[in-house]
Amino acid sequence: MSRSGVKNTICALASAPGRAGISVLRVSGPQSLESLQRLSQRHDFMPRLASLCPITHPVFHQIIDRALVLFFPGPASYTGEDVVEYHLHGSRAVVDAMLDVLVRQPGHRLAAPGEFTRRAFENERMDLTAAEAVADLIDAETETQRLQALAQMGGALSRLYNGWSAQLSRALAHLEADIEFPDEDLPSGALPGILEQSRALAAEISAHLDDNRRGERLREGVHVAILGAPNAGKSSLINALARRNVAIVSDIAGTTRDVIEAHLNIGGYPVIVSDTAGLRPEEIEATGHDGLEAEGIRRAIERAGEADLKILLFDGTVDMPDPYTLNLIDDASLLVVNKMDDVLSKNIIEGAIPVSVKTGHNLPLLLEFLHERLVKLVSSDSRGPSPTRRRHREALEEALDCLHRADKADLPELAAEDLRLAMRAIGRITGQVDAEDLLDMIFRDFCIGK
Repeated sequence: MSRSGVKNTICALASAPGRAGISVLRVSGPQSLESLQRLSQRHDFMPRLASLCPITHPVFHQIIDRALVLFFPGPASYTGEDVVEYHLHGSRAVVDAMLDVLVRQPGHRLAAPGEFTRRAFENERMDLTAAEAVADLIDAETETQRLQALAQMGGALSRLYNGWSAQLSRALAHLEADIEFPDEDLPSGALPGILEQSRALAAEISAHLDDNRRGERLREGVHVAILGAPNAGKSSLINALARRNVAIVSDIAGTTRDVIEAHLNIGGYPVIVSDTAGLRPEEIEATGHDGLEAEGIRRAIERAGEADLKILLFDGTVDMPDPYTLNLIDDASLLVVNKMDDVLSKNIIEGAIPVSVKTGHNLPLLLEFLHERLVKLVSSDSRGPSPTRRRHREALEEALDCLHRADKADLPELAAEDLRLAMRAIGRITGQVDAEDLLDMIFRDFCIGK
């Protein structure tokens, strides 16, 4: 049974736009096979068997292209509906002509972003966590992101959350039976045993949430901020790490006025490295032209507080380490001394990695240390999958609060209501609980054609 009464047929380019050897157009809906038969003037298509045939313009009777077509009858298709794929030569002219013809077919229209996957969800081909994993897999840039998305798409999260929902459902059924039928031949005093089960479930959810935001960091990228005094070499370092000119490099102090980011792949882990303005807190109240640098310094300090890891960069040619940078040292810091190519280098800090951004000396060693920190921060363990989105975490925290309230409830009726709310919160993660605004938020970020 479909979750919605979708009746129209949608179409879109499912492959990347632009010039290519092959482009794939996807059509889904009740008229998809009918339009294929009309455009090909054939009626002998076999399910899931590729056919090569000319596609003809229905008005001008000109061949648009010779396409390889596939028909997937519902419900055994990606969307759960009848689906047709057109594999065409990948020129803009062919794709545009084909899309123009398709949208003119009866009941057809262009698909909205994520609409194919949304229909798969609405037709119960996947739950919300699997649908989100489809988008994550398309966006994956590193090996760890790919593996996490594949595990989630394969049901790693949904199995866990559906199992918790089933536990709550059974507990709630027993408790409500005890409340509604106290005189029947049922086990009496069910509440203590049910609360013991809910406490065990609360402990499981707490352990699941205590993951150092591993899943979210893998999906979004680990934020690494490069911090240090003016002219310590922060912009040169981010350029060296990114292997391209991300930031402007100058000997003039205060050149970097804003936070500049570069997305890197370090040993399979996604990293967002930020170059920040030089730390000169004495300029924080400056106005006028200098106020631009002051704003950059404020943003640098803010980014230091938000970063998952910090590279604290020191100038090896000055007499004393920068005190403002020293004040930022904590467990999330990696200490680096730059300009160690200079014979006058004298700023040696215990535990710091000596590098020369100018010559590349020890930059591979810096990447090794950074990779080790990434592994400790986000590597998987035996506790299973982690939440990959903030909405997962917020729903689980809400469920946990409900379980804690149920444990302290004075009446069985109050405990039952809290268990019901906990089950509803978990159900929102997988989509067992309908929420139209939530669906709109999730699928609007998909690419067209998926």
